[in-house]
Amino acid sequence: MESTTEIIQESAEASMNEVEANVSGLVQYLQDHIPDMVSFGIRLLIALLIFLIGRFLIRWIRKSVSNSFIRRDADQGVRQFTDSFLKFLLYTILMIIIAANLGIELSSITMLFASAGVGISLALQGTLSNLAGGVQILLLKPFVVGDYIIEDTNKNEGTVKEIQVFYTKLTTVENKTIVIPNGTLTNNSLTNVTAKAERQLDLKLGISYESDLKKAKKLLEEMLLQNEHILKEEDWKVFVDSLGDSAVILGIRAWVKTEEYWQTRWDLLEEIKLTFDKEGIEIPYNQMTVHVKNGQE
Repeated sequence: MESTTEIIQESAEASMNEVEANVSGLVQYLQDHIPDMVSFGIRLLIALLIFLIGRFLIRWIRKSVSNSFIRRDADQGVRQFTDSFLKFLLYTILMIIIAANLGIELSSITMLFASAGVGISLALQGTLSNLAGGVQILLLKPFVVGDYIIEDTNKNEGTVKEIQVFYTKLTTVENKTIVIPNGTLTNNSLTNVTAKAERQLDLKLGISYESDLKKAKKLLEEMLLQNEHILKEEDWKVFVDSLGDSAVILGIRAWVKTEEYWQTRWDLLEEIKLTFDKEGIEIPYNQMTVHVKNGQE
């Protein structure tokens, strides 16, 4: 019985000694590293201060440059691109300064980038392409802010609202925002609808074979003559475009002012439907007529 008690006491003493050793080691570690921890905390506070001051200076520089462009009446796309590029460049410099203040050696970062050069170049290939595309858009000006463009590959279209360093923002007729990389816009074909002051209105509609073709053409011509947005001095015409499976396809071709294109198109389509219904001109839907021939017995 006594031997068991002695064993328990010895085990407890050993545990206490181990705990005391661990606590002593922790205290000694803290005492040895407190100067380093205090130094790192000071550097962290300085880095935070540098960030706040740097952010203020970056905003001031961007605002000054933007006001300078406004005074010179520079193109809005140039202002947006320059502001976006300045923001990217200045914040990159700020992050490098903060990293250096925290004790990160720039030579180590340089060696890391050099050793991973191939991987980084592949990862940044799209980004660099978009940056080059943004510069190309500003120099060649295939479009400017305010133009209505159609990106032919993916059929994205809308009014150009912003030209940034890496991407361009479009606003659609439905007030949706489309973000397109600049590389896509410069490496593929696009249509600038508003590059000219006038735009061609091209409509096609079908009437049934039983409807009066001449009457339908006359009605369409009268609608074009009465519509105040149709430019009468420009060439306009109503014609038979093709003979479809279940309808005669009529075409309308006229010119309107670019800013009035959509409203004129919508109003004219509505007027055509109402007038044709009133005058008995049928606009057929897709259908199939099946003729059954009785077999001989």
